[in-house]
Amino acid sequence: MIPPKTVVFDLGKVLLDFDYTIAARKLIQAGKVTLPQLTKLFTTPADILLRYETGLVTTREFYEHVCALTGYRGNMDQFAACVGDVFDPIQPMIDAHAEIRRKGIPTYIFSNTNELAMRHIMQAYPFMANFDGLILSYEHKAMKPDHALYEVVERVSGFKGGDILYIDDRPENIATGQARGWRVILQEDARNTRRQLTEMGLLN
Repeated sequence: MIPPKTVVFDLGKVLLDFDYTIAARKLIQAGKVTLPQLTKLFTTPADILLRYETGLVTTREFYEHVCALTGYRGNMDQFAACVGDVFDPIQPMIDAHAEIRRKGIPTYIFSNTNELAMRHIMQAYPFMANFDGLILSYEHKAMKPDHALYEVVERVSGFKGGDILYIDDRPENIATGQARGWRVILQEDARNTRRQLTEMGLLN
């Protein structure tokens, strides 16, 4: 099997695990709503979070909306710390990325995410500096599985079709990549993903 020419990684649940109930527990200490109400804001497709991750509202607007909705009384820096620090590394996949980089294969991050999350991630995780590019939903005002964002990946990377290997944990996102002729891995657990990467000649 001829290895792909570039590897495109989703971020959440592929390289970093996340749990927005962590943010909810922190925010509840300075608000007026219950924990289930606040958790729902971050774990369901709430209009404000969707708009924020699509880049349709600013970080300031998102903060002010959450404050108005929940009664949160912390300042912007405190809010950023609560909302951003919800991640844990998936070390086997971070190690896999490092090995792929050592082979000289370009790699990219392709993520539905937001500015607050990325501020924290870029500061907390040094491996994030080792990608050739970051394609982030809020910067392009489109979210996976919208084909428009996949077109950005092709334009930024310079690759198309089977030259691209794409790893994501969501079947609908994988399906759009597959429809464009990309090679894909649906990540269900890191061990299985690493096995498939090895079969493709990307890991030893």
